Amino acid sequence: MNSSIAITNRSLHDQVVSRVRDLIIEGVLEPGSRIDEARLIDELGVSRTPFREALRTLAAEGLVIVRPSKGSIVRKWTPEDVFAMLEVLGHLEQLAGELACARASDAEIAELVDLHNRMLGHYRARDRMPYYKLNQEFHSRLTELSKNETLQETQRNLQARLKRIRYIGNQRPEYWAGAVEDHEAMVAALKDRDGARLGQAMARHIRNTWDRVKDSI
Repeated sequence: MNSSIAITNRSLHDQVVSRVRDLIIEGVLEPGSRIDEARLIDELGVSRTPFREALRTLAAEGLVIVRPSKGSIVRKWTPEDVFAMLEVLGHLEQLAGELACARASDAEIAELVDLHNRMLGHYRARDRMPYYKLNQEFHSRLTELSKNETLQETQRNLQARLKRIRYIGNQRPEYWAGAVEDHEAMVAALKDRDGARLGQAMARHIRNTWDRVKDSI
């Protein structure tokens, strides 16, 4: 058993989902590749049932394609797919930023600023995966501050499908530094409750994401 990825603590389903998702995000399981169920079940130290339940969850997120009797594969998005999703996500997060400035409480904004600061701590330490996960949480929580359930659900679905794409957007040091600059601008606007400025910063951040990933898809 490979102890580096073995499951050590349960809520089993969530942990299996999280671990396999990370393998997809990091490219250990490559886009378009067939998932070797027997090997991963052994390495994770779980039985077949929770593993296959995890694959179904990841399929619902758009990261895996489950093919009955043929095995599952890691979904591979085309550049056109990615551009289309980012195009929509940019508009959603622009709206989220505008609404958050109008609807969030001071305490909620302070919590998001604290999350941003913790994210920067991982950036300074060059801890890429912890940074990435807080980055994802930042975008989710900012969208929650819109207090619009439909917006949250749509953003959540797109963000799930773009997990691997958003991760490779920080693979070069200059790209990662640029993403951090984007976030600094976003937080400054949030602190000022300047919805128009925050919305524009959110949209610009997503446009920049496309520029950072388009040659790696």
